[in-house]
Parts: sequence; C-alpha cells; structure tokens
Amino acid sequence: MVIFALQRHFLMTKIYQNHTSEQLVKAVVDGMKELKAQEITTIDLRNIPTAICDFYVICHGGSNTQVESIAESVGKEAKNQLDDRPLHVEGAQAAEWILMDYVDVVVHVFQETSRRFYNLEGLWADAEISTVQESMTK
Repeated sequence: MVIFALQRHFLMTKIYQNHTSEQLVKAVVDGMKELKAQEITTIDLRNIPTAICDFYVICHGGSNTQVESIAESVGKEAKNQLDDRPLHVEGAQAAEWILMDYVDVVVHVFQETSRRFYNLEGLWADAEISTVQESMTK
C-alpha cells in the first residue's frame, strides 16, 4: 500500500498541474451544485499523515441516474475550469458509488443508502470537515 501511494505521488506530481487542490475542490463543488447534489461535504486531509490526497469531496444523489449525472457534471466542470481530468474513475456502471481520482482530490458521489453505510465522514472524523451551504436563491 505504501509503495503504491509513493508511486502514485511521483507519477502524478503537482508540476503537471497548473492549479491548486483548493481550485479543483471549487470546480468539483460547482459541478455537484449544477446537478443538485445533496449534502456536499469536503474533508481536508492535508494534516492527516496517512492520507494519500489533500481532499475528499462527497455528495449523494437520489437515484443511479442522478449519481451518474453528478459525476459527469463534476468531470465537465473540472475540464472546463481547470483543464483537469480524473486519473481514474470507478463505479460508473452501477452508479451506487462513483469514485473520481484527481490525485490531490478524490471525489465520491454516492446514492444516499451507500453513503450512510460507508460513512466516510465518520472514518475521517479527525480531519477538518465542512458542509457546503446550499444557495437559497433559485
């Protein structure tokens, strides 16, 4: 596991990126908001020595169709705003839990029941966790 994390880090160093992880988090959140993702949460892992990325961004949708659409919107916003694409995407076929790995930022788009079951916020409770407030204007 440690070797994989080191290989991943050296293969995808920040010299290939022209943006910060915070800018990527903003683009990801914008993509989630565009498709009305629910309970958008960021987990800042930068002060956790064993973490393999800077941030997790988590949300959920009400159906597999919405989960898939949210993930597509996230990809579109990251591409349009920062010219960034995920290194790897998992779970798109079943759309219960789609993981998008942008190296410094890992995106988790769940269906609500899967999100509650895996409880990533609880697993990383020692990290700084923030909930994105929904806009009240329509």
